[in-house]
Amino acid sequence: MTQTVASVLSRSGMLALDHALSQDLLAQNWPEVSQEGTQAAADDQLAAVAPERFHIERGVAVVPIRGVLTPNSLLLEKWLGWTTYRGLEETCATLAEDETVKTVVLDVNSGGGMVVGLRGAAAALSALAAVKTVQALVDPVAASAAYWLASQASEISMTKGAVVGSIGVGMGSVAYVQPGSSGGQFFEFTSTHARAKWPDPTTEEGRAEILRSLDETEAEFHVAVATARGIPIGELTQRLSVTEDPRDGGAVFGPEAAIKRGLADRTETRAAFYARILGPRTEAPKRGRAGRAAIARAQAAQAVSTI
Repeated sequence: MTQTVASVLSRSGMLALDHALSQDLLAQNWPEVSQEGTQAAADDQLAAVAPERFHIERGVAVVPIRGVLTPNSLLLEKWLGWTTYRGLEETCATLAEDETVKTVVLDVNSGGGMVVGLRGAAAALSALAAVKTVQALVDPVAASAAYWLASQASEISMTKGAVVGSIGVGMGSVAYVQPGSSGGQFFEFTSTHARAKWPDPTTEEGRAEILRSLDETEAEFHVAVATARGIPIGELTQRLSVTEDPRDGGAVFGPEAAIKRGLADRTETRAAFYARILGPRTEAPKRGRAGRAAIARAQAAQAVSTI
């Protein structure tokens, strides 16, 4: 039975994902390897599609951050070219040790993804930024988990029409309110000292537990952004709010509003960004499927128009 990316992620717990900006990706079918043959044959299929996680050009490593972000889904990374947190951590470790790399570019187009694994990837980017110059280009989306990652760069550039933000986390929960199609109602139980394992959203205690975990992760998100962007933590929630109420955060912002709030640093075209980073007579890496060389390669004429 074919499953969509959304149907699989709905069972994945807490998400740092802007659903509105990720609808087309969430609607895609979850990749499937051939069911014929043995598990070894399926593994061979995956191994045959090697992802290209970065490309180095003249001392600049371009690292695409693309798609719906997951901890370590080889299927999504290798078949769709989407970034995984494990892959990003491994990339950071490699580039930190590469003496030929002076600058790292995070080429970001993602509405976010899962929370599991996100902290490690963000920490790896922060560590990389301590030893290399890390620049982020948002073209056109860095939302939720993707912004958490992009915020670890020393500077964030946005193309015209790009958006950043959606800072916050969420999750869905299910409660059985009536019998199912079989005529029976399904019940779940946890052991005596494990009520937080499956909190019941229909009870006050269950809602409190769900909110506790969400707020703890949001607090980490805020600290990571505030620290990397040099924003006083006490000011951040007000800067992110679209009203006078700091609870009204979670929105996305275009370049002008993002720069005003301290979430980004400048607006420039894709070609101008790469001309500045790589020097004259170069072009912006062409957009395409994430992880492919077409995204990360910068080697033609600077006059190529932006998308």
